[in-house]
Amino acid sequence: MASPPLSLSLSIIFLLLSPLISSASSQPIIRLPTETTNRKSTVDGDDLYCSSWHLAVETNNAGSWKTIPTRCRSYVQDYMTGQRYTSDSEIAANFSLAHASSVEIGRDGKDAWVFDVDETLLSNLKYYEDRGFGSEIFDEDSFNAWVDLAVAPAIPASLKLYNEVKQMGFKIFLLTGRSESQRNVTAKNLLFAGYTGWERLILRGHSDEGTKATAYKSERRSELLDEGYRIQGNSGDQWSDLQGFAVAKRSFKLPNPMYYIA
Repeated sequence: MASPPLSLSLSIIFLLLSPLISSASSQPIIRLPTETTNRKSTVDGDDLYCSSWHLAVETNNAGSWKTIPTRCRSYVQDYMTGQRYTSDSEIAANFSLAHASSVEIGRDGKDAWVFDVDETLLSNLKYYEDRGFGSEIFDEDSFNAWVDLAVAPAIPASLKLYNEVKQMGFKIFLLTGRSESQRNVTAKNLLFAGYTGWERLILRGHSDEGTKATAYKSERRSELLDEGYRIQGNSGDQWSDLQGFAVAKRSFKLPNPMYYIA
């Protein structure tokens, strides 16, 4: 059979492609971003920025700050209420437990583990949910009213760690920035959340008013060392829980992008 003429073949190809060519030619070569693409770009940009901001906070690169960035409210909300916070808390607890397991516990009962309370053992997430997850300036009166309710739940990973180190034979000291006037409600809340058997609950006394958290907690840890305790581990959600002097052999930072305490 003879081949069709070249001109006929080209005509057929043109007819088949003409709808596609017409569709493509109707589209501008340069497309301006639409409202939808702008919104997506902004959301992605916020998520990237807030993830980097969060890293700076946890590594203490951000220094002192009063509220989370406005653009990061949704990020912090998603983090605190989602699986990331739970997973990060569990990882911190697992590394803490690995260290605790490596300690040779003495027979003198002087191996100690220090725990902070708020956002370390107890979760105040319900309080911060109603205040923009840290996007509002801290209000001491409303927080004290929340503390008086004594209903803050345990952070599951921390409760597990607490019970494990207690069973190993560590003496547990709870060192909190709460005031001495809140002793009863704090102890009640801790028991309600499942924490028992601590050696001592240490709170701010009248003489500690106005003292920065780092100095206050360092002084209290120093007193424990003077009593002959060996602070093998220290768990806290703030760098001020862990730094200063009389520090633990190993300190473990729990995640908290909602607030900063100097």
